[in-house]
Amino acid sequence: MSDAQATPVVPFLDRDHSILAFNERVLDWAQRADVPLLERLRYMTIVSSNLDEFFEVRAEPHLTAARNGDHKGLYTAKSFEALAAAAHKLVARQYALYNDELTPAFAREGIAIVSHGERSVAQKAWVRQHFEAQVRPLLIPVGLDPAHPFPQVANKSLNFIVRLSGKDAFGRENEIAIVKVPRVLPRVIRMPAKVCGKRTLFVSLSSVIRAHLDLLFPGREVGQFSQFRVTRHSDLAVDEEDVRNLRTALRLGLQQRHYGQSVRLEVSAGCSDHLAGFLLRQFDLPEGSLYRVHGPVNLVRLAQLIDLIDAPRLLFPPYHPTYPVQLVPGRSIFEQLRRHDVLIHQPYESFAGVLDFLREAVNDPQVLAIKQTIYRTGSDVGIMELLQEGVRRGKEVTAVVELKARFDEEANINWAESLEAIGAQVVYGVVGLKTHAKMLLVTRREGRGLARYAHLSTGNYNPRTARLYTDISHLTADPLLTADVEQVFVHLAGQSRLPRLNHVWLAPFHLQRKLIEQIDVAAEAAGRGQEARIVLKMNALTDDLLMQALVRAGQRGAKIDLIVRGACMLPARLPGITDNIRVRSIVGRFLEHSRVFYFRIAGQEQLYLSSADWMNRNMLRRIELAWPVNDPHLRQRVIDECLVASLHDDRDAWDLQPNGSYRRTRGASEPKGHGAQAALMQRYAAKPGEELEHAWT
Repeated sequence: MSDAQATPVVPFLDRDHSILAFNERVLDWAQRADVPLLERLRYMTIVSSNLDEFFEVRAEPHLTAARNGDHKGLYTAKSFEALAAAAHKLVARQYALYNDELTPAFAREGIAIVSHGERSVAQKAWVRQHFEAQVRPLLIPVGLDPAHPFPQVANKSLNFIVRLSGKDAFGRENEIAIVKVPRVLPRVIRMPAKVCGKRTLFVSLSSVIRAHLDLLFPGREVGQFSQFRVTRHSDLAVDEEDVRNLRTALRLGLQQRHYGQSVRLEVSAGCSDHLAGFLLRQFDLPEGSLYRVHGPVNLVRLAQLIDLIDAPRLLFPPYHPTYPVQLVPGRSIFEQLRRHDVLIHQPYESFAGVLDFLREAVNDPQVLAIKQTIYRTGSDVGIMELLQEGVRRGKEVTAVVELKARFDEEANINWAESLEAIGAQVVYGVVGLKTHAKMLLVTRREGRGLARYAHLSTGNYNPRTARLYTDISHLTADPLLTADVEQVFVHLAGQSRLPRLNHVWLAPFHLQRKLIEQIDVAAEAAGRGQEARIVLKMNALTDDLLMQALVRAGQRGAKIDLIVRGACMLPARLPGITDNIRVRSIVGRFLEHSRVFYFRIAGQEQLYLSSADWMNRNMLRRIELAWPVNDPHLRQRVIDECLVASLHDDRDAWDLQPNGSYRRTRGASEPKGHGAQAALMQRYAAKPGEELEHAWT
C-alpha cells in the first residue's frame, strides 16, 4: 500500500472560512483593553482592509456558483451562503465594536466624529462653508433617465443614491440620482479649534455631503437616500501565453480593475428596501451580498484619524530597532561576511543592515554586478535609487521584477520602466510563474578571481513593511549557497535548464517534493521508535500533499507543531487522525511573516528559511526558495527566537481546536503574560540615540 493510500481521510478545514477566522483574531486586538486606543482603531481598520481584499480576490467563485445554482464542487450556492453568513457576522462585530466601545472611549478622551444632528450652530456654519468651498465644486449629481443611465461606479469608491420627488427642469419625474464622491477628498475632516472648544472634533465626508444633499438638487425634494460602496473582483487575469508584451497587457488590465464584476454592496443601515433593491439589481447581486452597516461604509478610511490626532499616549510607545547585532557599523560588510554569515531578525533589528549591504555594493568599485528580485518594494524609493545609482556607476544591474505582485502591479511596472530607461537589465521571470523568491546577489572582483555575496530573505525589499513584519534576512558569502543563487538568476533571465543545486530547494521544481521527503524521513524514524520532531512556521497552510504528508508523519508518531499565522486547513488534535499535530497562530503588534521549517530526526537537526508558504500556488505556480541555515549558532538563534518563543507565547497566541475554531491561550491579552514579540522587542531595542547613529549610514 502506498503512502498516499495509507493516509487516513482528513476532513480538511475550509480555506476561506479560515481566512475570516484569522481576521477575527486580528479584530480581537481592537477589543483588548491593554491596547492603546488609536492602535485599537488601527486594528479595526486593518480588518476592514483585509476584508476588502478578501472580497476582491476570494468571493467571485462563490458568487458565480450561487448565480448559477451550482450544488456540486468546491464552490456552490451553499458555500456562498455559508461564507456570506460568516462575513456578515464579522462585519457586525466590527461596527458594534466601533459604535459601542471605540466611539465612547474616544469621547472620554475629548475626541469625536460629530454627526450633523450633534453639531452646534457654529459647527454647522463651518461645515456648510467647508462644503461650499472644498466639496461641492467636485460633485456632479447624475439624474438617471434613458440619456443618463446608471454611471460606472469604481471599486470601493464612496457614492450616494438619492430618491427625489417633484419634477426636473424638463418636467420629468426621474426619481433616482447618483452622487459620485471623488477619491481625492479626505474622508475625515478636522474642525478648527474655534468651533471645538477644548475637544478634538472631526466630521466625516459622508456626513458633510448627506447634510447638504438638498443643495445639489435645487427645485427637487430629497426623500430617501443612502451612501453606498461596491466592491469588485480585482484579481488580474492575463493570459501570459497569449500576449506579446506582459507589461503592456497588465497596464490595460489595471485600467479595467476598478470596474470588474461586483461582489459586495455596502449601504447605510437605514437604506430603504426600495433603494437597496435598486442597487442590487444594478450590480446584479443577490441579497446575501448586501451589507447594511451602522456607520461609514468604508471603515478603512478612519485610519486617517491616527495621523490627525496628536496624542502619543493613545499609541504604542515607539519602537526603535537596533542596528543588526552581528554587523559592526563602519566596517565593510563584505569583509565581515568573509568571516561568518549574518542573520537579521526584522523588525527587531533594523532593515538598515540590508540597505547598507546594497549601498556598499553600489559604491564599491570592485563590485561588477548586482542582481535582485523585486516583488513588493512599495512607495519607498531607497532601494530603487540605489539600483539606479549602481547602473550609473557602471555596474551590471539585473532586476527580476514581478509585474503581477497583487495590488503592486502599477508600482512595479513604473520601477521596471525607470530601470530599463537608464540601462539596467530588467526581466520578468518565467511565463506563468510569479517570482516570489527574495534574493540579492553581488559579484565582486577579489584578487585574480570573483567572489559572490548574497542576501536571502523570508520577506520583501520594502523598508516600510520591514518595520512592521517579522522576517529573517540572511547575508552570506558561502560559495555553495551563493552559487545556487547565481544559477537561479541565470535560470530566471535565460530560462535555461536548471542544474543540480547544492543547498537551495526551488519551487516549482523540487521544493514541494523535498519537503515531503523530509517529512517522510521523520515519519519513518518515528515508526522505528526514534525521535522525530517537526516545527514549521508560516503564514498559510493549504497544500493538500503537504498536509497529507504531515498527517502520515503524525500517525507514525512524529511530534508536530505548526505555527500558522493565517489560513490553516489542517485540523489539530483530531482524535485518531491528527493527535500529534498542534496548530497555533500568533497575532501581535507586528505581522508574523517569516517562514521557518525545522526538522529534528534521530538527534540530527535541519532548519530551512524560505520565501514560501505551504500553499499549492507557492509550490507549483511560483518561483520560491528554501535554503538551510548550517551554522549551528545561527540555527539555534532562529530556533529560539522564531519557534520556541512562539510555542511558549501565552499572551498573543491562539490554539486551533479540533472543530476548526481558535481559542486564546490562557493569559492572552494580560500584560503579565509572556509575549514572544514583546520579549524580542525588549531584547533588541536600540539604546537612546543608537538607531540614529547607525541607521542609513
